Amino acid sequence: MIKSSIALRRGLLGLGAAAVLVAGAACGNMNAAGPTQTGAPSASSQPEATTGSSPSSAQTGAAAAEPFGPACSAIPKSGAGSFDGMSTAPVATAASNNPELSTLVSAVKEAKLVDTLNNAEDITVFAPANSAFEKLDKKTLDKAMGDPSGLLTNVLTMHVVQGRLTPDELAGEHETLNPEQKVKVEGSGESFTVNGAKVVCGNVQTANATVYIIDGVLLPQ
Repeated sequence: MIKSSIALRRGLLGLGAAAVLVAGAACGNMNAAGPTQTGAPSASSQPEATTGSSPSSAQTGAAAAEPFGPACSAIPKSGAGSFDGMSTAPVATAASNNPELSTLVSAVKEAKLVDTLNNAEDITVFAPANSAFEKLDKKTLDKAMGDPSGLLTNVLTMHVVQGRLTPDELAGEHETLNPEQKVKVEGSGESFTVNGAKVVCGNVQTANATVYIIDGVLLPQ
């Protein structure tokens, strides 16, 4: 499974670099009325492509709406862990700045998925709050944490969907970064469940992801 996560990460980074090459190739001859475009990016600048790409229409639409849900009141009002602070950082880094997601961050670090999440381009993350892990059976949690490259990775990648889903796009069945698992989102407006877990603070924006904080941990079937 960790090999699958690495392969997915490389594919995502490859797509980001390709997008920069296409955008940078738009240069041509100057006609009588317009300026000449020059300066396609050099190969050395391509690894930074994912952080400099133009926002997608889904990202723009999601950012236009405010975060919603009862647990949003627990998010810090200022600083790196606030909504504004999280919006400028990639998702794993943003989560590490939010005290409500500290257990999730510990699990992500244990599974060595920080770079995978931070380097992904346009994803949706269903992020269990600390209280979600507290409700999880201790034996199940200990078993997952004791198998970081196996069970823990299977669990965490099940919480990630490719593409930034706006609230209007959220309902339905979605494939996850765990190729063997899908998630089913039900609801509308500002009331949603993900495989039965409630969205308690939704539409939280980070630099590369839209986050929906949930009150349960999604487990593989």
